[in-house]
Amino acid sequence: MPAARILHVDDQPETHEWLKLALERKQYEVTVATDGQSALASFTTHRPDVVLLDHELPDQSGLEVLRQLKTADPMVEVIMLTGHGSVSLAVEAMREGAFNFVEKPVEFAVLDALLDKALAHRQLHAEATRLRLNVERRDGLGRIVGTSPSMRRLFDLIQLVAPTDASVLIRGENGTGKELVADAVHERSPRASGPIIKINCGAIPGELFESELFGHKRGAFTGALADKRGLIESADRGTLLLDEIGEMPANAQVKLLRVLQEKQVRRLGETRMTTPDFRLICATNARLETLMADNRFREDLYFRINTVVLDIPPLRERREDIPVLAQLFLQRYAEKYEREVVRYHPSVLQRLMKHVWRGNVRELEHVVEHAVIVATGREIQLRHLPESFRSGSTVDDTSPLCTLEDVERAAIVRTLAYTRGNKRAAADILGVYRPTLYAKMRKYGLMAPQEEAATA
Repeated sequence: MPAARILHVDDQPETHEWLKLALERKQYEVTVATDGQSALASFTTHRPDVVLLDHELPDQSGLEVLRQLKTADPMVEVIMLTGHGSVSLAVEAMREGAFNFVEKPVEFAVLDALLDKALAHRQLHAEATRLRLNVERRDGLGRIVGTSPSMRRLFDLIQLVAPTDASVLIRGENGTGKELVADAVHERSPRASGPIIKINCGAIPGELFESELFGHKRGAFTGALADKRGLIESADRGTLLLDEIGEMPANAQVKLLRVLQEKQVRRLGETRMTTPDFRLICATNARLETLMADNRFREDLYFRINTVVLDIPPLRERREDIPVLAQLFLQRYAEKYEREVVRYHPSVLQRLMKHVWRGNVRELEHVVEHAVIVATGREIQLRHLPESFRSGSTVDDTSPLCTLEDVERAAIVRTLAYTRGNKRAAADILGVYRPTLYAKMRKYGLMAPQEEAATA
């Protein structure tokens, strides 16, 4: 197991000398700093597990440094040291996130015991985060992960529609996880023990589409050498997913509409009808209303397939989910490729938060997979990200003109992501009272319905 990293911040060289020597004898990796500015620089470079922070520094107070450390990495443990302690100072330090507050001089045995506790607490916190991610991976509806209000609303709607037999239309950009949502609906339905048959309407040539969907009888056309069961029949007692429904050929749309109306299907070249029992889920990244206006999609079919519409928000509209998703992908690929990497440098998380994400969650997953593969230590740094990603567009690049409300909403989203949803900490960082933060979150749609009721 790698040695724990300790950053000691104190402006007295003699303190550095004896403490560094004592800590290194205990197999700690020690870095020292003499003021707040150098401490923050060293923190960014070395990413310590625990910081021993003197309250009285020549350039700024230890409390101010503490705030900046916890903003950069909420999981870092900070033990405050001071030669002139007071109850009020200790309370304030603990409120700002310090693990403990100790008056100098302090015996090394006491400090050593505190370090053991701080490291154990950090490990416990990391394990709790891992378990939370596993719970979100399970209770977040299969492989769909998200804690943002928009995703919670989607989860709630999935739970409501899944037990029914209603037709579902899933809408979302490429890479948002439409197939995962379809899986979640199927797995929570009474048909979960049956098959889920998936067909990408844009991936099958037009001349073969009807044969694939409806099946055919031997001799129905040139090349039909044997009877073939169609995908609709294969979905009997299960679910049929028609992905990219907007790409379905016009003649197949007519026949599908008839199947939905009559609850019967006939293979090409066959006279006998069969009555498969299936639930229909359709998915699209296109605006079907636009296709209808261009006479490329039937209006009557549209109203047959959209009993319930599930809209998946693009990743750029739920940026608070990016740290959770990024950590999940890091764990997944570190295990797959047997890498030691366990965390991100703060600059990497900042870059992930600012990226445009035209490819949505799928793009984020690929970026993290690349970084895990090329990373050589325990931390992913900017240089590990794909070159095309590092030189790509960010939110600031693509949104040169925006309202003050846009800026305010983005600031709230980023701060909540940094504090892992801790609204008290977020309000402190933003410099507002918590009721003000709640009001802003309601205004910008950042609060889940149950939270709105609790804070109304």
